[in-house]
Amino acid sequence: QVRLVESGGDLVQPGGSLRLACAASVSISNIYNMGWYRQAPGKQRELVATITTTGITNYADSVKGRFTCSRDNAKNTVYLQMSSLRPEETAVYYCYARRVTVLTTSDYWGQGTQVTVSS
Repeated sequence: QVRLVESGGDLVQPGGSLRLACAASVSISNIYNMGWYRQAPGKQRELVATITTTGITNYADSVKGRFTCSRDNAKNTVYLQMSSLRPEETAVYYCYARRVTVLTTSDYWGQGTQVTVSS
């Protein structure tokens, strides 16, 4: 089992910045692809950003150029740096990890952290 714990969610003004962190309970080096999703009230959960074990990132079109996903394997932590935040990006942000082996694929989710963008 993998436990993911997000932190960093807060109330921020439009145009502001925030950094989320996701700490994993196990080593994430070499075997976990990780990422961030978000879910706004009344909407489906959507992809925000992912990062592979080799550091290759992928972003939703709506956040490209404003969000940066990174990982620190030594700290077993993934980050999401968010800037120029918009009110419509108010949501619960979830950390996600996918472990792929020869035999299995396992997905893990954190409990989420609330990000509120409002003046």
